[in-house]
Amino acid sequence: MSDKIVVAGVPVDTRHWIGGQRIGSTSTFTDVSPIDGRVLGEIARGGPGEVEAAVAAARDAFPAWAATSRAERARVLHAIADGVEKRLEELAIVETNDNGALLRSHRRGVMPRVAHNFRFFADWLLTLEHEDFETRGHTNQVSWDPAGPSVLITPWNAPLMLATWKVAPALAAGNTVVLKPAEWTPLTASLLADIAAEAGLPAGVLNVVQGYGSEIGDALTSHPDVRRISFTGSVPTARRIAASAAPHLTPLSLELGGKSPLLVFADADLDLAVDLAVEQYDNAGQVCLAATRFLVEETVAEEFTRRFVEKASALKQGDPRDEATDIGPTIHPRQLEKIDGFVRRAVAAGARAVIGGHREDGQYYAPTLLTEVAQDSEIVQEEVFGPVLTLQTFTDEDEAVRLANDTRFGLAATLATGDAERAARVTERLVAGTVWVNCFFVRDLRAPFGGSRQSGVGREGGTWSFDFYCDLRNTVTAPNGWNNHG
Repeated sequence: MSDKIVVAGVPVDTRHWIGGQRIGSTSTFTDVSPIDGRVLGEIARGGPGEVEAAVAAARDAFPAWAATSRAERARVLHAIADGVEKRLEELAIVETNDNGALLRSHRRGVMPRVAHNFRFFADWLLTLEHEDFETRGHTNQVSWDPAGPSVLITPWNAPLMLATWKVAPALAAGNTVVLKPAEWTPLTASLLADIAAEAGLPAGVLNVVQGYGSEIGDALTSHPDVRRISFTGSVPTARRIAASAAPHLTPLSLELGGKSPLLVFADADLDLAVDLAVEQYDNAGQVCLAATRFLVEETVAEEFTRRFVEKASALKQGDPRDEATDIGPTIHPRQLEKIDGFVRRAVAAGARAVIGGHREDGQYYAPTLLTEVAQDSEIVQEEVFGPVLTLQTFTDEDEAVRLANDTRFGLAATLATGDAERAARVTERLVAGTVWVNCFFVRDLRAPFGGSRQSGVGREGGTWSFDFYCDLRNTVTAPNGWNNHG
């Protein structure tokens, strides 16, 4: 196979990046664009041998990178951010072709955020400290020690942004990294390897291994030299990773699925509430944080639905490279079939499709809103990960909270209300790692991020990221215990 493919004029190396070198494999897998089903190229398909080489490279590079000063690590991360910004247009167009998300979003939001991920953690590293404290005259000093080689397994819905959300703090902390991108969207991870090398990141500090999770996942997560594992993806895969990591007690950070609610109270600004609701179709509904369950106070449900249908029906679905497009394709035929199966079963069980409820040509699924759904139904309880939303009504705060919390997930929740006291009361009772009040998807990297229940384990962001990617050490020094000479 050719070592490089060209995607919309951008050359992308199809080989792994291990120990500062491009490494091929004897077998490949096919990368296909969800936009129109065209083959983008054949990608090196890793196995246990490539995993062993990548972990060995990370292990060998770790002592020197861990000993590198904070200032130098921060400088390299800023240089990587510079490289991302320099190649922003290339990254945007390649990722749009690879995962089908809107090109305008990649240009204006996603790729700038990729650069910001590196800059934020570089700067946070330089200010990271705990105040010393005393115990009976003894001084306690807390420090963050780099943990070691880290395996980062990332999803396909926002490939580079979510990868760098993990890579940046891991590198800032002084760890070395083996990144395993999703097999449906491997291309921008390869470009990131090039950018990092050009920025001066030493060989072996960042390694990228491509392939199917079933073939290389266990080898990565069970490896005795791996000191941290961070995964974003599904609950079943997380269970397998946890079992694989258990023999070595490797610490895990797991950001998993969601079935988040949008609670709309009668005192809310309905135009704002509808805007928040329509926003849940972002990225064709392939967003773990999406508020896919609308819970609307009974007295305004009819008017809310009318306004929502009017606004959602005006969305344009089509080629994500078109500036006018609002909703692109689903990622893969397998995902499309999964989405359609959820809807068909829901309708067969009595749900009503107010809008959508069907496939379009190609890998496109019509934006869908289902009503007349039971709280214990599959469509309410399970993550669809597509442009499929449900609507239920409630009569008071207690019922709203009960419905909102009545799933096995707890990733996020969104609340629309004009009453500040109600917002405080309801927010305190919701089970969610993030709650947005009269807004959605506002993210600050200083804040903790993660899920409750089966939406995840642990928190990352700001100091929480360094707490995960480091071994924290407390040094206790006795008073007046020195015997100085000279």
